[in-house]
Amino acid sequence: MALPLKFFNHVIEDYAMRVTFDPSAGEGTIVFNLSLVKNEDLEYAISILKDAFRSGVSVSGLVRFIPSGVKLDDFVIPAGCTGICTMCSITFDSLLIRRGIPINPIGGGIVEIEDRAPVRFTHMILYEHTTVDPLEVLMSQKTTSVMRVMRKGSGNILANIREFHMEAEPLVEMVLDELTSSSYSGILEVGMPNTPLLGVPVSPQYISIAAIGGTNPMAAIRESGRFVQARAMKGLMDIREMVDIRTF
Repeated sequence: MALPLKFFNHVIEDYAMRVTFDPSAGEGTIVFNLSLVKNEDLEYAISILKDAFRSGVSVSGLVRFIPSGVKLDDFVIPAGCTGICTMCSITFDSLLIRRGIPINPIGGGIVEIEDRAPVRFTHMILYEHTTVDPLEVLMSQKTTSVMRVMRKGSGNILANIREFHMEAEPLVEMVLDELTSSSYSGILEVGMPNTPLLGVPVSPQYISIAAIGGTNPMAAIRESGRFVQARAMKGLMDIREMVDIRTF
């Protein structure tokens, strides 16, 4: 008997039940993305990761490098490549759900940035209508200009959006306060009740939050013409296995 399709909003919920990240303590498991770059491009990739964090277009400055031939969960890093683990923005959704805050993950898309401020979503793939990560799809379509945002402050980056009931606003504010002193820095913009956020409609009595996509640095590397293969939401990782990219 064939297994039923699992749409991406349900994948997010599944991960949320397993994340144990505590922003205040800096401990626990987070959702991570796994990307592959050629070994000869590793130094360049490190420089982009640093610039992306400094420019505010990455979710976190935490990273873990996996050499060729090493097995990570059920995947072996292929010869000639280095695996790069970065924090996935879906970690934020997990924090909200684990605090008992019912959320509706809406979707992932492209956000237009002008003078380092978000303007609007120009593309959107709804989580409830796809079985693959929307940001992987949009990154493969070469719809980003992350490098231009990093260098000049304007362009298109990957982002996602979710909504929560307005009665949960005090609880959400507590989570956001905890994140300000943590390794997570991916919040793009918080909306107002019953008001569209960056052009995306919100349900009645709900508030939306947009977050930066975790694969933005990899999109920047791809824009340079170098090989990169990104897999969002690859699995869970203890945050203590990761290090600050600024130490490299």
